[in-house]
Amino acid sequence: MREIVLDTETTGLDAAKGHRIIEIGCVELDNLIPTSRNFHAYFNPERPVDPGAVEVHGLTDEFLADKPLIATRLPEFVAFIGDAPLVIHNAGFDMGFLNAELARIGLPALEETRAVDTLAMARQRYPGAVASLDALCRRFGIDASARTYHGALLDAELLAEVYLELRGGRQPSFGLDEEAASALPEPDGESGGLSRSGPRPVRPARPHAASPDELARHRALLDQLERPIWLN
Repeated sequence: MREIVLDTETTGLDAAKGHRIIEIGCVELDNLIPTSRNFHAYFNPERPVDPGAVEVHGLTDEFLADKPLIATRLPEFVAFIGDAPLVIHNAGFDMGFLNAELARIGLPALEETRAVDTLAMARQRYPGAVASLDALCRRFGIDASARTYHGALLDAELLAEVYLELRGGRQPSFGLDEEAASALPEPDGESGGLSRSGPRPVRPARPHAASPDELARHRALLDQLERPIWLN
């Protein structure tokens, strides 16, 4: 199943107050595994970035000044995500900002039902525990040492690993290493079975007949039963 892990960075906390998206990062998953197809872009928000937001993501007005307007890349973003489910940490926040930007250029809103909220998943699985992305990376042993600042693409890559763990983790491999695999007999091309380099060892049949003592004890048990089926 194709899914898109998504994160955004913004100028502030409230899209309704005119704050804008300044970065989008997306990671494509195929059956929970990243495909290496990503979407990533920075945008000039046409407004100052709140100082508190800069402390979180490090994206300054000077850095964003020469970046494209989001309107020029949104159609490409919409084409990239297609109709896939969107895996987002605290989905309401990002979906609100994305739909505000889409509304500005007259594109249809993203349906809220498309969002898979990993924050809600984590809170349901670990009630009462801290469910931030950093905390979940620590819980699952995911290396987040490169995360000195929040960054949309890096956070989406980390979230893809967290999401895999929240969905049950990687299944143990039933494959064999090369050394063990080389020890197996080769397939027999004619029968489809396994061929052997030498004759099969002859093993004598194991005795299965009951002893006289076992037969006597079995008969004594039957005598205690009413119409036992073993005598039919």
